[in-house]
Amino acid sequence: MRTGSVHEVDGASEHRAGPRDWLGLVVLAFAVLLIAVDGTVLDLALPFVSADLAPTSNQLLWIIDVYSFVLAGLLITMGTLGDRIGRRRLLLIGAAGFGLASLVAAVSTSAEMLIAARVLQGISGATLMPATLGLIRTIFLNPRQRVAAIGVWGAMAGGGAAAGPLVGGWLLEHYWWGSVFLINIPVMIVLIALGPLVIPESKDPNPGRFDLTSSALSMLAIVPVVFAVKETAAHGFDVVYLLSAVVGVIAGYVFVRRQRTLAAPMIDLRLFANRAFSTGVATNFLSVFALAGVLFFGSQYLQLVLGNSPLEAGLLLLPGTAASIVTSLLVAVLVRYFSAGTVLGVAMIVAAVGAGILVGLATDSGPALFIAGFVLVGAGVGVALTLTSELVVSSVEPERAGAASAVSETAYELGIALGVAVLGTVVMAIFRRGIDVTQLTPELGARAGETLGGADAVARELPDSVATVLLDSAHAAFVSGMHVAAVATAVVLAITAVFVLVNLRKRQDSNTTTE
Repeated sequence: MRTGSVHEVDGASEHRAGPRDWLGLVVLAFAVLLIAVDGTVLDLALPFVSADLAPTSNQLLWIIDVYSFVLAGLLITMGTLGDRIGRRRLLLIGAAGFGLASLVAAVSTSAEMLIAARVLQGISGATLMPATLGLIRTIFLNPRQRVAAIGVWGAMAGGGAAAGPLVGGWLLEHYWWGSVFLINIPVMIVLIALGPLVIPESKDPNPGRFDLTSSALSMLAIVPVVFAVKETAAHGFDVVYLLSAVVGVIAGYVFVRRQRTLAAPMIDLRLFANRAFSTGVATNFLSVFALAGVLFFGSQYLQLVLGNSPLEAGLLLLPGTAASIVTSLLVAVLVRYFSAGTVLGVAMIVAAVGAGILVGLATDSGPALFIAGFVLVGAGVGVALTLTSELVVSSVEPERAGAASAVSETAYELGIALGVAVLGTVVMAIFRRGIDVTQLTPELGARAGETLGGADAVARELPDSVATVLLDSAHAAFVSGMHVAAVATAVVLAITAVFVLVNLRKRQDSNTTTE
């Protein structure tokens, strides 16, 4: 039984949200949408950024990755801070910072300036994500309304990440690369203007002392691990990445030990004894892990194997994105008739079937089979993002919603990083073993074997006969890697489904039953 659940059901009719609250949700939802879009929208702009700012290879990597590093590292700190100083206050501060950072990024005249802007975006994004979910928890006390509100939140979070390449592709066909950042500013201005009018303030009335040591340890635990897995996926094994991961693991151990001794811990580890909370966090992580991996190899398959432009690839991903949004919004209806465990378990099975379909992809199969598989994956993950967030925030009292939300968001960010790293490593390992570079010089062979994009670029420098052999082998090797990754994804999702059904099988969620 979740903490506070019975009380909320008994008093549900007394705490129904009104029009002002729903308008507040609209404002929060658009903020979440832009934060999610910003995590992926830059990918397509990188060639234009490279041509304009001429960054080094290391600078280019930092432009891509520093946003997610900072965001992941600060989520727990900012979630706890919002509980203390007020979630709306932190939200408005973050909105101002995000808007300013977006402006600086758009007008950057050097790689260093753009990296600094991305750091500020990451800091600001970390204030926004847990604050939005924490505010939804305190605004929507009625269980049914809260599930619907979190469904909107989940639709924006999941759909935004998948829609990033589509938004970026359209903007880059019409404007310069800075436009991918300028789209944030109007929404942030609206959030700052309307937020104080439609979003009530909420915070923990007895938060305890803010622990700077725990804050530093949480960042030191998360950032090195995220760095290690992302860089290993991109460049292969390196002792530096291993040492980075070890530092993160040690810091995480010290952080956990410290939380157990504090009277007012940053994260109350007793929450993980709550089956709904722990199941929600784990399922959030694993479902996003699967989605990130499918997006990683799927976008390359659509563009570099099937030959679609970035915008065309974004459009082909749209059905899966739409499925994720629709199922996120349907959760509020489904949990009226079925238990949370049943809905979540079936969603994971649907996503597993979708991943299994991707095993049938070939170099000449066309996009229809990928779309079918991705629609099922998106549909299942859409349910998971909404329902796991509901399980997490409903497991705690409203005044602690920010810290609980931050744990869920951290699982989300780690799921993205590890999904790309682990599944990406699987794909690329098989790709490098299968690509035929026997007709190339060692230098060209090394370039072609680094990535599928590298093979495509090298092929353009070669005679047609040699280029054809290289590309045919590269495409076949990449698709073979996709098959293994798709099987691994399907297995992960199937295991997750069993985990959910076992942990929640006897649990009838009192927040989602009919009154």
